[in-house]
Amino acid sequence: MATLQLERFLPYRLNRIGAAISQDFRSVYGPHHDLTIPEWRVLATLGQSDGISAKAIGRHSSMHKTKVSRAVRALEERRWLKREESEEDRREELLTLTALGRRVYQQIVPKALAFEKRILEELGAEAGPFLSALDRIEKILGVP
Repeated sequence: MATLQLERFLPYRLNRIGAAISQDFRSVYGPHHDLTIPEWRVLATLGQSDGISAKAIGRHSSMHKTKVSRAVRALEERRWLKREESEEDRREELLTLTALGRRVYQQIVPKALAFEKRILEELGAEAGPFLSALDRIEKILGVP
């Protein structure tokens, strides 16, 4: 029987890297804005696509609907987002950032881009091929 070397197994490595980078990235938005990872993902998604449903946010961010729901509720309690009934489907609510939510998003974005830049600079000449490989993996797996 073949033995799986978990530490070299691609899905395991990608998952560990994703978790590690997500946790490290939390240092960008967590301390100053007291956001959880799901709250950041909802805020960031709305920052680029205002006026979408919680269901669409879940699909975009690959988060379970309960995590999205809790994050939406938390951001709404902070008055960073608001809900509006969809004109196309009365059962659905569209979410948008409030002016306060937009300001917070705009405070975080430069720090987020600097975080990404630091990692890519560490990769140096390997950054381009690495990003191409990620694009290819997303395409292979049908990740939108």
